[in-house]
Amino acid sequence: MGILMTKFIPWIILLVLVIAILALYQRSQHLQRAYRKEVQEALALLSSEADQFELLTEADLEHLPEQVQAYLRKAGVIGKPKVKSFRMVCTGEFKTAPDKGFVPSRAEQVNLVDDSRRVYFMGLEMSGLPVVGLHVYKNATATMQIRLAGLVTVADARGELMNKAETVTVLNDMCLIAPATLIDPRISWEPIDENRVRAIFTNQGITVSAELVFNDQHELVNFVSNDRYLTVSGQDYQSAPWSTPVSDYQDFGGIRLASVGEAHWQLPEGDYCYGRIRLESVAYNVTE
Repeated sequence: MGILMTKFIPWIILLVLVIAILALYQRSQHLQRAYRKEVQEALALLSSEADQFELLTEADLEHLPEQVQAYLRKAGVIGKPKVKSFRMVCTGEFKTAPDKGFVPSRAEQVNLVDDSRRVYFMGLEMSGLPVVGLHVYKNATATMQIRLAGLVTVADARGELMNKAETVTVLNDMCLIAPATLIDPRISWEPIDENRVRAIFTNQGITVSAELVFNDQHELVNFVSNDRYLTVSGQDYQSAPWSTPVSDYQDFGGIRLASVGEAHWQLPEGDYCYGRIRLESVAYNVTE
C-alpha cells in the first residue's frame, strides 16, 4: 500500500499544481471578464436598429460657437447619423511616474452618449509582467482598478474626486473621438478668442469645464482642464492642469479625427507626459 501511494504522490502534486494554476489564471482574468460584462450591459441599453439614428444637420449646430461649428464641418459629421455609442481602440505607450520609462500599451473602450457611460480597458507590461486596468463610469460614478498580472491590486480609485475626474474624461472623449456629440444640450459654451472656447459639461449634478484650442485649419489641437485629478494608488489625489494635445488628422470611416495624441499633467516641478497614443479604429453606433 505504501509503495502504491508513493507512486501516486507525484501525480497528486501535479494535479494540485494544475488546479492552483487554473485558479490563478481565472483570477487573473477577472478585469477582462468585468470589462466584457460592463460592455454587454451598456450595449444592451441600445436598440439594434441602426436606421433609427437621426442624421445630424446644420440646424443642430446653430447654438454652437463658430469655432466648434467649423470643427464639426471639417470633421465631416454633417449628414451622418447622430452618435449614440462608440467603440475605440488605440495603441501607444504609457508610464506611471515622471521618473519612469514608457512601456507599450493597448486600450479599448465603449461609450454610451446619452447615458454618459464609459468602459475602458488597458493592458501594458512593466518589468516583464502584465498590468491591466479597468475604468468604469456610469450613473456619474467612476471606479478605476489596476492590477499587476491581473492578481495584485495596484490601484483602486473611487469617490467624489474620481467621479469628477472621469466626467472630464467623458467630455474629452466627446471632443476628440466623437465630435458629433458636441451638440449635446448638457454642454454650454463660452467663446474665449478666435481660436479658443470653453466647454462646460454637466452630468447628473457634476459640472466640469475645459478649454478647447483650435488651429487655423479648424482642427482641434488641444484640450485643457483644471477639473481632473492625478492619482496613482487611488488614495491620494493631486489637482493639476491636464491637457491632451492631438495631431495627424486622418479619416476614420468618413469622420476626420486626430490619430495621434498625448496626455500631460502640468505639475509644480514641470510638465509630465504620461501617455502617448495612436488611434487605431473607431466605430459609431455600435450595438454589439
